[in-house]
Amino acid sequence: MMQGTEVKPENTKKLKRVLTSFSRTNPFPAKVLKNINLNGTGASKETRHIELSLKGSDLCYNPGDVLGIIPANDPELVASLLEEIGGDGEEIVTVGKQGETLPLKEALTTYFEITLLTKKILQQASAFTENEELQKLVLAENANQLKEYCYGLDLLDMLRDFGPWKASIQDIVSLLRKMTPRLYSIASSNTAHPDEVHLTIGAVRYTALGRDRKGVCSVLCAERIQEGDTLPVFVQANKHFHLPESQDKDIIMVGPGTGIAPFRSFIQERAMNEATGRSWLFFGDQHSATDFLYQNELEKFQKNRVLTRLETAFSRDTAQKVYVQHKMLEHSKELFEWIENGAYFYVCGDKEHMAKDVNETLINVIEKEGMMTRESAEAYLNDMQKQGRYQRDVY
Repeated sequence: MMQGTEVKPENTKKLKRVLTSFSRTNPFPAKVLKNINLNGTGASKETRHIELSLKGSDLCYNPGDVLGIIPANDPELVASLLEEIGGDGEEIVTVGKQGETLPLKEALTTYFEITLLTKKILQQASAFTENEELQKLVLAENANQLKEYCYGLDLLDMLRDFGPWKASIQDIVSLLRKMTPRLYSIASSNTAHPDEVHLTIGAVRYTALGRDRKGVCSVLCAERIQEGDTLPVFVQANKHFHLPESQDKDIIMVGPGTGIAPFRSFIQERAMNEATGRSWLFFGDQHSATDFLYQNELEKFQKNRVLTRLETAFSRDTAQKVYVQHKMLEHSKELFEWIENGAYFYVCGDKEHMAKDVNETLINVIEKEGMMTRESAEAYLNDMQKQGRYQRDVY
């Protein structure tokens, strides 16, 4: 990554230490340079474009890599929890396996996951209450109901639903697991933006049991982080999602919604390297007028022939919903020609629905246009995967 730097042998160890000093366990406080909403007025969603400074960190990244953010919990949720627990926040609690201690409010804000419930948490919590409903829920035969209860609910729900509790404040925090970093696909090229990293983050908000819920990190970024603030970050390599080494290879990118992020990085990198290979992007979202993320940039890249083709699918703009996989089928002949010609195929975004549908559509395209059996088409796709020509970054 760092080309053109001459390293004297005696300084090698020192340089390595400096380069690797910021990590998951020692994140870099990155200054927020920009934080804007990419969606237009009247959109039903909020997608933030965030630009962070990496100046002075020696952190660098490749297109396809991810950025980890160590988030903090919502102060309103922490306040509600303190009220429920009956603490003032100054109580000292033990956190971690080494016996470290923190004031309760700080522990609930920065150390513990408080928005996720697990089977283990409810099973352990059942020892601190005689609530019959919880005792029944944690029985082995009710595993499905337990899983269903945990989905979308949090610690506050559990405390309110299954009291009265005969637990100390320490007992309650001991149920919790450590806050995990949130990982986001990097939306910029290090070559195009030295000392910067860009992210595309969709704010997660929903209502359950009459309470408004917020994604820990996404809503922190949408509501509480301003330009000039800092976020604790680290870079994580993504070895299985990267551009072809050769600049003359064609690439096909399927990234609806925030799945556009790594492809913005890919396109910027290819523009900087003056890649001769063709590029084809399939992007989709709800409405063209409000949800066409990075529209001006993408159209400019297309005009400058950095982006060869751009297909869009806006599902709510037509009577019948049109998604990226429908656009793939519409252009199946050219798509297969690109693949037969050695193109690399990339997918980024929703694992549960979109990525499955795109995978299925890709097999159908190969089967139809390659005049193959279903089994042969699946084998063809498996071969592409083994060659590193079919790569997925799904979540």
